Amino acid sequence: MKIRMIFSMALSFARILLNFIALWLTLSWNARKARRTFEKQLVRQGMAKEDAKRIGSKYVALKDKIENAFKGSITRQR
Repeated sequence: MKIRMIFSMALSFARILLNFIALWLTLSWNARKARRTFEKQLVRQGMAKEDAKRIGSKYVALKDKIENAFKGSITRQR
């Protein structure tokens, strides 16, 4: 009985961990894709490539802020 409960808990923990990893990968991929598309649009409109990259880096900063807020909500002690 206890072995089954421990196995169930380990399985649930692994499932949650895999979901968090999938969430992190999805967020990273979508932020990268959005940044690249945004930079391409700015260059097409006539902006210099370096300036577009500098503005596009805000997507990375926003992604990092979201990740840090999420990590903080998990690790924050109540």
